[in-house]
Amino acid sequence: MGKLFWLEAILPLGIIAGMLNVMGNAQYYIHRAAHGRPKHIGNDMWDVAMERRDKKIIDNSAPAGN
Repeated sequence: MGKLFWLEAILPLGIIAGMLNVMGNAQYYIHRAAHGRPKHIGNDMWDVAMERRDKKIIDNSAPAGN
């Protein structure tokens, strides 16, 4: 066994790291599929208000024929 005893920890740590990656990517792709864009990190009340304002401006400036 000697000096390679630390290799026993590599497999479980690799599995844990892989599963964390799978879960994170699943959240990203599910959110993107549901909302059409990636999640905005750190979205506070100001960001929400600005998104509503921008949507209202875009909707009001669109031609009436659409």
